[in-house]
Amino acid sequence: MGRADVDRERTASCSAHHRRHSRVRRQGPVARALWISLGSLSLGLGIIGIVLPLMPTTPFLLLAAYCFDRGSPRLHRWLLGNRYLGGFIRDYVEGRGIPMRTKAVAIATLWVTMLLTIVLVLGDPGDNVGSVPIWLVDLFLLVIAAGVTLHHVTLPTAPAHPRRIV
Repeated sequence: MGRADVDRERTASCSAHHRRHSRVRRQGPVARALWISLGSLSLGLGIIGIVLPLMPTTPFLLLAAYCFDRGSPRLHRWLLGNRYLGGFIRDYVEGRGIPMRTKAVAIATLWVTMLLTIVLVLGDPGDNVGSVPIWLVDLFLLVIAAGVTLHHVTLPTAPAHPRRIV
């Protein structure tokens, strides 16, 4: 069974799940429009996060899938069946984790960005950001980076997929 067949099978499985648990039928058109709008915004931010190191990708893509699940079965199927993003989202949601290369790139980008922010942007630890000492902001950024790193390291490692961009 080829990769395309596996993707089709997973998408079909997700569609069956969606038919059983869909909330779309119980919502009015305004709620559906809000879910679709929020999903579209999240998808756009997630795509920007692929190329912009300061923007997270995974949370926005997962939020987009969640919103589309509630607002539009067609958009939800499209996102999960997308050849670049669908497999990544399905693997994460179904507990298979993320590929090692994606983990390594995410962790490296996170630490480079945090350290550059601490050294170049925030400057002297003796200064303040408003009434907050910069050393406290530095500490907060390091705790966030450590927490995200721990989260990535403890996620299961999925096999690498061809045609993925993240």
